[in-house]
Amino acid sequence: MNTVLIILAFLCLIVGILGAIIPGLPGPPISWVGLLLACLTPFVSCSPALLVVTAVLALIITVLDYVVPSLATKRQGGSKYGIWGCNIGLVISIIGLPFGPQGLLGVIFWPFVGALVGEYIKSRELSPALKAAWGAFLGFLTGTLLKFVYCIALLVIVIVGLF
Repeated sequence: MNTVLIILAFLCLIVGILGAIIPGLPGPPISWVGLLLACLTPFVSCSPALLVVTAVLALIITVLDYVVPSLATKRQGGSKYGIWGCNIGLVISIIGLPFGPQGLLGVIFWPFVGALVGEYIKSRELSPALKAAWGAFLGFLTGTLLKFVYCIALLVIVIVGLF
């Protein structure tokens, strides 16, 4: 039974890492389940505090992944129009509407286009619209990096616990 749990734990950890990059897969929560499964075996010892802290971090990072692109849009001079456009672009990429790029490209493309269109509607100028769209892109990269680092950290915790 312990071997099955370890195999499932590593599968969850690997899928979690992929989910940090591939849209639609909630990488941090899946990786956390992998950590939990590993901790249920006698091979990896985890304190309850570690499980609680990593669960809270998974939740925070998952929420930030949706918030950071709009915050970055605002930081780059975007208005409410750009922020709303970025958020609408994120929703379009999550839903996967059957037009335009999908998958990883869609998660980069749609928030960028949404912020660009929103800012262009407001200012009727391309330069500030592009700057806000660039903020959306930077926000996406930041969220992806946070998820990826978190998922790798959980994998390292499990590997170190095993050896």
